[in-house]
Amino acid sequence: MNGTRGPDEPTVDRSPRLREVFEQHGAFVCRSLRYLGAHEADLDDLVQEVFLVVCKRLDDYEEKGRARAWLYSICTRVFTTQRRKGKRWREASPLSERIAAAPEAEPLDRAALALGWRLLHQLPQEQREVFVLYEVEELPMSEIARAMDCPLQTAYSRLHSARERILAEVERLSAESEP
Repeated sequence: MNGTRGPDEPTVDRSPRLREVFEQHGAFVCRSLRYLGAHEADLDDLVQEVFLVVCKRLDDYEEKGRARAWLYSICTRVFTTQRRKGKRWREASPLSERIAAAPEAEPLDRAALALGWRLLHQLPQEQREVFVLYEVEELPMSEIARAMDCPLQTAYSRLHSARERILAEVERLSAESEP
């Protein structure tokens, strides 16, 4: 089914299904947009855009268990489109703002979070996306390859490169801090 409806076909109420997708995966969509670099002030609008696309394409989606890969691919397209349209785009990390605004966190925890975020954003975007989807979101590599629209071996290569870059930077920082 291509999502279009003929004149004699009944209208299907998508709201319960859309609500279910939102309740199960709304937090994932927010995290994904943050990892892509969305500013906190833009997050609500971007999430809404993602779920507008989901609503339009819900009839086309039938693969059970692959929702996060499907949603992530929508997140990347929505985020990229908004950025191309010249919507407010800042390099400032939303997590770094949240870390700075969290005085209750231990100083070492804040420093570790800030370092982790900085290391992630030093990676090329494609490597960062694969790294986050695999290491943080724990998606299977086959779903990541589908979400990134790349061959499976390319996804593995990006993950390997991301890990090497992060480890090299951590080793460099450790060597700098030694007496």
